[in-house]
Amino acid sequence: MIERLGDLGSDAARLGWSFVVIVVVLVVRRLTIRGVIRRLDDSQTIFRARKISVYLAAVALIGALTVIWVDEARSLATFFGVLSAGVVIALSDVLSNFAGWVYILLRSPFSVGDRIEIGEHAGDVIDIRVLRFSLLEIRNWVEADQTTGRILHVPNGQLFRLSMANFTQGFEQVWHEIEVVVTFESNWERARSIVQEALELHAAEVTPDEASASLRKASRQYFIRYGHLTPTVYVSGRPSGVALTGRVLVNARSRRTVDSALWTHILSEFGAAEDVEIAYQTTRWVAGGAQQLQVPHQEDA
Repeated sequence: MIERLGDLGSDAARLGWSFVVIVVVLVVRRLTIRGVIRRLDDSQTIFRARKISVYLAAVALIGALTVIWVDEARSLATFFGVLSAGVVIALSDVLSNFAGWVYILLRSPFSVGDRIEIGEHAGDVIDIRVLRFSLLEIRNWVEADQTTGRILHVPNGQLFRLSMANFTQGFEQVWHEIEVVVTFESNWERARSIVQEALELHAAEVTPDEASASLRKASRQYFIRYGHLTPTVYVSGRPSGVALTGRVLVNARSRRTVDSALWTHILSEFGAAEDVEIAYQTTRWVAGGAQQLQVPHQEDA
């Protein structure tokens, strides 16, 4: 057996074998990826295959180089003992991130393409690596759930410290609500029918059959129970008028588009209805027996 601290020739042999191992592993990985690309058309599957090949190549290299450079079992035990002590002390965050990566692989709280929210950040998952995952950010200074164009890199260890929400896993739709307040003098029943019509027309991208199928799929893994999945308008009182709250299922990435279509329809129909008026903040007072109405500026409303 070649001694660990041998002559120059043994060290040169180790370097040579190390070079050969590195070249062989890289060539095998490249050929494997080329074969996968030729046989598959699914970009997401190809992306995952690339990631898995990187991890397998890293494990193969570490194992082969350990065998080449560590000769005896005692040396191997000493090596890993010293390495473990140093890692625990100096690389606690790295270990936490690696543990988070293992958790992602085993439990699949999200996958590439999912829309998630973790802590103060939200976005679409575009990459998952050993130490961190990347999000295409939504919200922040942009209204609703549309992207800002920024890419966020989140350490995997944050999964153990922060709560996380997945918009698209399991039940693939989310509930969206729109509230319209009309004056007490308005025909609120007609206003409610207008809101109901808007919900049924512009939120029809999620059919009852699709919602039911999605719910059945999610209920196999999570205890999710909904009484009904159709668009609904709830009526309640507000100090300034009657609140009509429309509630409807939409796809997670369509909330802003649906919200804009709903408001466009509602405002158009309310404008054509003489007995329906949207409530807004006003001030009334009585002076000298005559009632006066003051409409505040927009910034005061």
